[in-house]
Amino acid sequence: MNKILGTFSRVVEGVMALLLAVMVVLVFGNVVLRYAFNSGITISEELSRWLFVWMTFLGAIVALRENGHLGTDMLVARLGRKGKLACLVVAQVAMLYVTWLLLTGAWAQVEINREVEAPVSGLSVGWFYLSGVVFAVCSGLILLGQFWRTVTGQVTDAELVLVQESEDLAQVEALHVGDTPPLGQGPNSMAFKK
Repeated sequence: MNKILGTFSRVVEGVMALLLAVMVVLVFGNVVLRYAFNSGITISEELSRWLFVWMTFLGAIVALRENGHLGTDMLVARLGRKGKLACLVVAQVAMLYVTWLLLTGAWAQVEINREVEAPVSGLSVGWFYLSGVVFAVCSGLILLGQFWRTVTGQVTDAELVLVQESEDLAQVEALHVGDTPPLGQGPNSMAFKK
């Protein structure tokens, strides 16, 4: 299952890179055309906005799979295994519910806007809202897989806390750097010279 999710994440990251490249070409090309030739690509602004929204939702899928979303572990980190497990189950059920709400709302928007044409491109505005549907379906499947692993007892102690606070990450990075002094304490800083 992890291999499938890993491959899926790499495919999504590739699609995001492609969307970003198209956005850069559209926006940069439009700037050059406006300043150098006093013209422009009419569809550039609208299409780059749509691509940005799609890229954001696809990035949220990858972040969810890697547990990269923001959070706090102040309470959960102090609990025992059973407390952490209970909090994880509650969090996953809440995330599944919110994902369901997002899916139903995004699908309703797709249905409402299917016949509405975008002002410049003439594309169906339903394509814009479909990004929410794709996110909800993909993240729902990821969350269901994580929930299954949780309720069947397959999660390790390290997986019971889904997030780490920024201070924890800073401490981990400082341990891996080695002899590099903390910020403001290097040989060129005032703190070092005192």
